[in-house]
Amino acid sequence: MKTNLITREGYNKLKNELDFLWKEERPEVTKKVTWAASLGDRSENADYQYNKKRLREIDRRVRYLRKRLEQVQVVDYSPQQDGKVFFGAWVEIENEDGETKSFRIVGPDEIYGRNDYISIDSPMARALLKKEVDEEAEVMTPQGKKLWFVNSIKYN
Repeated sequence: MKTNLITREGYNKLKNELDFLWKEERPEVTKKVTWAASLGDRSENADYQYNKKRLREIDRRVRYLRKRLEQVQVVDYSPQQDGKVFFGAWVEIENEDGETKSFRIVGPDEIYGRNDYISIDSPMARALLKKEVDEEAEVMTPQGKKLWFVNSIKYN
């Protein structure tokens, strides 16, 4: 089960994608389908086939986004989060070997295409929640337990 939390930026990104698909890309593709259909034989019309397929993809994504935007709960930064790891935090951690990682803890809808975001549902994020700088977090990995130390926590 996916968490329904999302940052304000994540929500705006999904909303902008929905608006773009619905108000700009879909009308454009619809025009192309109508034009291609007017040429007659659709079975051998590549423009018609391709744009009809694209229209189905757009409609599927639009349905998903509309439904998802109704389900998600936007979590805005609150000053009482300062000093502890919570949703939306930028965290830098370090292990015993001196290896460091930096990332932001976000909702599952926001991690795609980002190497610096991790889902609140991930074992790493779960282990880090409510930790403070210099505290350690034990994370279960496929290789067993790993220890990470919190170097810094920022909200922006």
